Amino acid sequence: MRHLSKPQSSRPPIYHRAVQTLQQLLFSLPLLTLGAQAQTLTIIHAKVINTVDGKIQSDTTVVMNGNRITRVARSTRLKPKAGQVIDAHGEYLIPGLWDMHTHVYFDSTAADGTDLVLPLFLANGVTGIRDMGSALDPVLHARDEIAAHRLFGPRMLVSGPMLDGPKSHYKAAIAITTPEDGRKAVDMLKSRGVDFIKVQSGVPREAYFAIADEAKRVGIEFEGHVPDAIRASEAVAAGQHTFEHLIGIFEASSPDETKYLTGKKTVGIFLATYDSGLEAYIIQLLAKNQVWQCPTLYWERGQWLVDAIDYTNDPDLAYAAHTWVTKHWPAAQKGILKTLDTDPLPIREKFVAHELDIVRKLHTANVPFLAGTDTPAGVDVIPGISLHLELQRFVAAGFTPLQALQTATLNPAKFINRLNDFGTVQPGRIADLVLLEANPLDDIANTRKIAAIVTDGRYLSQQDLTRLRIKLKQLAATK
Repeated sequence: MRHLSKPQSSRPPIYHRAVQTLQQLLFSLPLLTLGAQAQTLTIIHAKVINTVDGKIQSDTTVVMNGNRITRVARSTRLKPKAGQVIDAHGEYLIPGLWDMHTHVYFDSTAADGTDLVLPLFLANGVTGIRDMGSALDPVLHARDEIAAHRLFGPRMLVSGPMLDGPKSHYKAAIAITTPEDGRKAVDMLKSRGVDFIKVQSGVPREAYFAIADEAKRVGIEFEGHVPDAIRASEAVAAGQHTFEHLIGIFEASSPDETKYLTGKKTVGIFLATYDSGLEAYIIQLLAKNQVWQCPTLYWERGQWLVDAIDYTNDPDLAYAAHTWVTKHWPAAQKGILKTLDTDPLPIREKFVAHELDIVRKLHTANVPFLAGTDTPAGVDVIPGISLHLELQRFVAAGFTPLQALQTATLNPAKFINRLNDFGTVQPGRIADLVLLEANPLDDIANTRKIAAIVTDGRYLSQQDLTRLRIKLKQLAATK
């Protein structure tokens, strides 16, 4: 998360709750019993979208054995011979979606991670996530249990707790004061088996460079915020793999960047000191080094305009835990308004438009992008659903629907260097797929019109998804 209000002092249980509810949910869905056996699944008469070039292969059959796609061919040339057959006539098949910035077991919402947050992703076609900061034991447990088909949720890439400064108020963080603290934290997390290291805004300057050096030494990527004490150019030189929330780019686009390393910065100040030449330089540097951007545009809009958006009118509110809506979100709103959004609303509205313009310029310069949402840490950022809204924000920034779709399909596969497993509908790829009732290349909002989902080779029909969503609404109302 980029900015959140200070969490409550009491610490909720992490993941040992509602296990019975989760088991009942799992066993009520066909083919999702724990430890499901390999099967043959065939989808016929689908319109397969090529996420590389946007071409649509009509009347196509896709055969899956176990959790891998084995054949893709015209339906007239490939007839199913065994297993379950799904007629997808008139429907569009895309790779499973990824949300590349999440927090499943994070602070005040951690207790809801297993039985609400994780299933919500799959209920909305999100078959993979990158977790950018969670309590270590539960997030490692969830990642491994999902991979073993003993827990219902998307496949996970995890950082464990974030590395933050000595005064961090996040529970899902390790306070770093000295360079030695940073090195020890990297070593510990690497030894526990995390997939990458996440740095937060408060990491001290010398400790940041120690973290970067140690991550390189032990062979693990470090990603996250450009800390307040670091210039964007320094983060690029240090090998930081991603910039989250566009942090560092605003500062680098101002002649006062050095002042921001220790002084106050607001969106009004960024706009008042904006220099297009400096912005062009940092964009060129990011493009040259192919530093991935995960801008979390839907969350950014909700943060900066937090006093202008009425989440009580959200038609998807029933999927949010009752305590999120009645307790956590109002507290977060107050915290944001008190500590961050001191500029008048028109200034903040201008800044939100400025963010979209930066994304458009970065994209034009061929800087690579990932779709991420910060869910469920933000206000009205509901797991799974918010990923679809993020894709719409990319289109608002000038992306074509195909380019927006790529940020949640092809690009994550490139980012994690697993194009042979994910990102396209091709033989050999893992069977994470989404069937849509309408073409997302005509309107990116059509990614929400989900007809069925395949997750690691296991099929969820529209009826399964309807039952799942009903259960999740019921569960959310009790939390």
